[in-house]
Amino acid sequence: MSDTTASLRRKIEGARDLRAVVSTMKALAAASVGQYEKSVRALDDYYRTVQLGLSVCFRSNVPARSKVGGIKPMATRKKDADMTGAIVFGSDQGLVGQFNDVVADYTVQTLAALPGKKKVWAVGERVHDRLAFTGVPLAGLFTVPLSVKAITPLVGNVLLQLLVREQVDGDVQWRKEGKNEVTQLYLFYNNSRAGAVYVPVHQRLLPLDAIWRRDLANLSWPTKNLPEVMGSSPATLQALIREYLFVSLFRACAESLASENASRLAAMERAEKNIDQLSADLHQTFYRLRQSTIDEELFDVISGMEALAGAEQARHPADRGMDD
Repeated sequence: MSDTTASLRRKIEGARDLRAVVSTMKALAAASVGQYEKSVRALDDYYRTVQLGLSVCFRSNVPARSKVGGIKPMATRKKDADMTGAIVFGSDQGLVGQFNDVVADYTVQTLAALPGKKKVWAVGERVHDRLAFTGVPLAGLFTVPLSVKAITPLVGNVLLQLLVREQVDGDVQWRKEGKNEVTQLYLFYNNSRAGAVYVPVHQRLLPLDAIWRRDLANLSWPTKNLPEVMGSSPATLQALIREYLFVSLFRACAESLASENASRLAAMERAEKNIDQLSADLHQTFYRLRQSTIDEELFDVISGMEALAGAEQARHPADRGMDD
């Protein structure tokens, strides 16, 4: 069915309205990217501070314990009870391109190379659906926060429901899932990169084993004045481990949100470009059709005038002879 000037005008108006919506979403995504990237930069400094504090604790004469911060080293666990847990950060909203597909596929490939049983918690309905489609054993779903302030409640919910529990003696321990206890925990999320919108990455959050303690103990102190732990060293270590777990989850979520909005910003830029191209094509078609309509009307007028002139001459041939 061929377009008319009226239908083309409606399409042009629709493209204009759609572009206004896309421009608004683009501005919101750009503002959100800056907000989350600023949060990530601030977290980097805080994360470094927590690492230095842990480094001091491990270099001090802290009594040797069978567990660090109440979390048993992996070497003390039985192999038949091993279970690898994963928290995958995705999105609840759409218009993010392949954001959820990329992190879900990366999670599936990485977990397939790890031994033991798997259990996955998803942050975001869309990545949850994508993981369910791949057949990954899902254990729960968390809602994606909509602002930086909403990240803290999410992290607290994860820590309370999934990761740790408080013992009477103050130790932090894993929650047990039935007969199997999660022995490793990985964080999967998309991370922004220069020259690209994002790339999927993962971080092993637990166990806090001997390698983790050794790496922290070997960190160099930024000044010549070496610190020392005041008061109860175990209590200080407990507090720093809680902060380490908290800031690791917070930073992964913030980086995922920054990547999500960067992906949405890129998608809106592509949509805006496509809408501009479509609008230009519609305007060109509209002008061509209107010009064609004008030409046809002019041809009809000229043809009508010529027909009237011919009819007039046919009715008065004598007048033509007299004029000659």
